[in-house]
Amino acid sequence: MQTILVTGGCGFIGAHTIVDLIENGFNVISIDNLSRASDQSLLGIEKITGKKITNYTVDLTDKAATEAVFIANPGIIGMIHFAAYKAVGESVEKPLDYYENNISSLVHLLQMAVKYNAPHFIFSSSCTVYGNPDTIPVTEKTPLQTAASPYGATKQMGETIVKDAAFAHPLSTILLRYFNPVGAHPSTAIGELPIGRPQNLVPAITQTAIGKLPKMQVHGADYDTRDGSCIRDYIHVCDIAHAHTLAIQYSIKNNQPNSCEIFNLGTGNGITVLEAIHAFEKVSGVKLNYEIGPRRAGDIVSIYANNDHAVNQLGWSCKYDLEDMMRTAWQWEQHLAK
Repeated sequence: MQTILVTGGCGFIGAHTIVDLIENGFNVISIDNLSRASDQSLLGIEKITGKKITNYTVDLTDKAATEAVFIANPGIIGMIHFAAYKAVGESVEKPLDYYENNISSLVHLLQMAVKYNAPHFIFSSSCTVYGNPDTIPVTEKTPLQTAASPYGATKQMGETIVKDAAFAHPLSTILLRYFNPVGAHPSTAIGELPIGRPQNLVPAITQTAIGKLPKMQVHGADYDTRDGSCIRDYIHVCDIAHAHTLAIQYSIKNNQPNSCEIFNLGTGNGITVLEAIHAFEKVSGVKLNYEIGPRRAGDIVSIYANNDHAVNQLGWSCKYDLEDMMRTAWQWEQHLAK
């Protein structure tokens, strides 16, 4: 069995991707320092797959500790790198923390990929690299605008670092630009577990509906959109997870050193924040307590994907629609309340 290292493996997308990798025949090890995630995810992964995952509670900004994982696991052939700070608003408040964490961890992993011959490298990028695009939907060739937040800037810088490393070393790299992952595994064994007040829309919705939060705020309803709220491309986390498995399989099969390919991972549908709220109310039967608040720093007006490249090259498709996303997220929230 081929061994893949997943960083941020206890996080939302990381845990779902580990499940998908195992279900597709890979051996997986995880690195997660648990600063933004819970090791409860490991129990959920084991419940779904029957496999116990080894997680190293290592901070990737510590190069020596990172290297120790590679020394202990000489069979790693590739990596999927999720571990990063990812809250847009927080990045505006704490830019230096974001630059230090997100950039140094990436550099250290790429150094390990070269030194320990683990050439297949999948980078968790983001639609934030497009900034405030002139036209939508965005394709992989859409020119990148200035990032609207330090978080987005770290993803732009990260992409440049991965490309430069790939062209200088025999690495086969893939940049996956994903849009807004939501939902949870249908088993309710794993899902999104934000620490503190949720920064993302769907956990804010479900925590308000269940009573953890008294009310939620819609950040601005005066944008130039069909109902005044921001438009995003919400995509089910299991669809995102499977794309990572397909990407690592694609990299291994093609085995092209000095390569860097880019894929958008979105449904191709632009959904407003208020439409997402109404979809939740429909599937849950719960009337949500929300209010319209001011715009949030770092937010762009509208973005959604053209996903043709991923569909055609990776053989990827989205299996879950918006109601599925809201239904599984709500089932997960209800499961947590038991």
